[in-house]
Amino acid sequence: MTDTFTSDATDDILCVAVDAALLAVNVIMSAKDRQISSEHKGKTDLVTEIDRAAESIIISSIKDHFPFHSILAEESGKQDEKSDILWVIDPLDGTTNFVHGYPAFAVSIGVLINGVPTIGVVVEMPNINLYTAIKGKGAFVEGKPISVSTTSDLIQSLLVTGFGYEHGDNWNTNMDLFKSFTHKTQGVRRLGAAAVDICHVACGKVDGYWEFDLSPWDSAAGIIIAAEAGAMITRMDGGEYSIYDDQILISNGQLHDRMLQEIKVYL
Repeated sequence: MTDTFTSDATDDILCVAVDAALLAVNVIMSAKDRQISSEHKGKTDLVTEIDRAAESIIISSIKDHFPFHSILAEESGKQDEKSDILWVIDPLDGTTNFVHGYPAFAVSIGVLINGVPTIGVVVEMPNINLYTAIKGKGAFVEGKPISVSTTSDLIQSLLVTGFGYEHGDNWNTNMDLFKSFTHKTQGVRRLGAAAVDICHVACGKVDGYWEFDLSPWDSAAGIIIAAEAGAMITRMDGGEYSIYDDQILISNGQLHDRMLQEIKVYL
């Protein structure tokens, strides 16, 4: 099905995305302090009944309002209704953190319209921060405008990265990059939740972020929030980024070329 789409509809879609994300947050936070059973999708890649419950409530909420929109979700995969509007959902980014009680996890909902990232909602937990953005309308946290940092020297920067679950060539390369950037910056952090990392670039808490081995739901919401906050977003080789790429570099813009130079040595 092809949707008739106008820019006015983005506000309605954003409202549904926010409501769906907050419903999932209620599910997640109500389970935060109790024993959670988990399964392994891979050697160290966890999934819990909370991931599935949060995803189910998000999808149900979306379908109540937009029954013919397409959905791509981490746990249930693609529900292709052949719509021009695709919702990309990570019901619990940072599941391992959540299971261990480490305070860095999020709900992430991105909306692509005709293949273009257009709407993003990320709710950072357990200290609730609601990040939102619509393409062309700015980025916000808790309703207040946000923007990237103004750091212009790598030596003055704080960066963040993540490591995939598979310890192959990309993992080894990223270890080298981690060491290199640690020597040349004020530090590199590794929180374990890509959506949170990207939003921290967007609001200026960190100055840049890179990662290998991402999936579409890891970045679909975050990149529109970061872009609307003034971030520069590319592949790690400098090419144009797509949510279907498995590598990403996001910076405040002023550090981007310098970071690309450093990364190039290791790719």
